[in-house]
Amino acid sequence: MYVEIVPNRNSRPAVLLREGWREGSKVKKRTLANLTDWPAARIEALRRVLRNEPVGADEAALVIERSLPHGHVAAVLGTARRCGVDKLLAGAPAALRPVVLALIVARVIEPGSKLATWRMLRPESAAHSAAQVLGLGEIELDSVYEALDWLGQAQPRIESVLARKHLANGVLVLYDLSSAWVTGHCCRPGRLRQIAR
Repeated sequence: MYVEIVPNRNSRPAVLLREGWREGSKVKKRTLANLTDWPAARIEALRRVLRNEPVGADEAALVIERSLPHGHVAAVLGTARRCGVDKLLAGAPAALRPVVLALIVARVIEPGSKLATWRMLRPESAAHSAAQVLGLGEIELDSVYEALDWLGQAQPRIESVLARKHLANGVLVLYDLSSAWVTGHCCRPGRLRQIAR
């Protein structure tokens, strides 16, 4: 497909969207649309699309400085909100609520030390979009420690509420122990087989 301008003697030129092909030694073409009434900018944009050229702003004017992963943040935040975590955090001071929620999200997404978590939430070293989505701005390390202190005090209450809500009627709970370390001095023969059964 291509755009062709066909001159007219007594009126403005016709602007046509055409398709061309070969049949033997002859070149055939047909008109797909009359674009004469289109504004010049739209015609030029269509021409560029047909030539597989960039359309719109000049590429030099548009520079992507940074792009943060977001899908996993949206999934964890959505799940947390459906589980009622927002209500469970209502007892936290208003300024700390988004920080507490960000720490929970960060723990699920990419567990790390307090310092590593703080760094992944800072704008200049963010590892994902959680801080932006929650509107944290420039987060201070002291805010992270205050949020952790509040979470430590609220943990038994939060766990009890979640357990009453989600662990009814003999629900099976599976959790990951890959970060746990188990050591021992000896194991009598056959003991591992008994445990595995």
